[in-house]
Amino acid sequence: MNEYIFFDARLRDKFAEHAKALEVECELRDDSMGLVAAVPEDIADDLADELEAHYDELQEEQSDLLALSEGGLKKLAGFQLVLPDGQVCTVPLQPDMANRLLSCFSFEEIQVLFDTVARSALDPKNRPLCEILRAEKQQVP
Repeated sequence: MNEYIFFDARLRDKFAEHAKALEVECELRDDSMGLVAAVPEDIADDLADELEAHYDELQEEQSDLLALSEGGLKKLAGFQLVLPDGQVCTVPLQPDMANRLLSCFSFEEIQVLFDTVARSALDPKNRPLCEILRAEKQQVP
């Protein structure tokens, strides 16, 4: 499933209505990071492009809403990550940064990225990349 994140239910519903008008199945659910609209990955390229363009328009609208909310103060978005000791923490981000990440990466990819950064920060190896690659090759049977 291709997932689209929203922070406003009205905008998520507009996306779902647009998907329905294109006869694309759309699953809605709440997530710890926001409101999700998910569509199948195996839809025609022209439909995927149309949904992506509509999502971009709604992201502009969402950005405008955030800028106007609470007297012009922006809200924060956040991503949860699991530290090597199992502790869960949230990394706060400005909504525009979170939206940019989500426009390029899936939730799972962002989770892997943040978890990798946390592991590396808490257990720095400070080794050259070529040495890390060599060690990984030796581990592969």
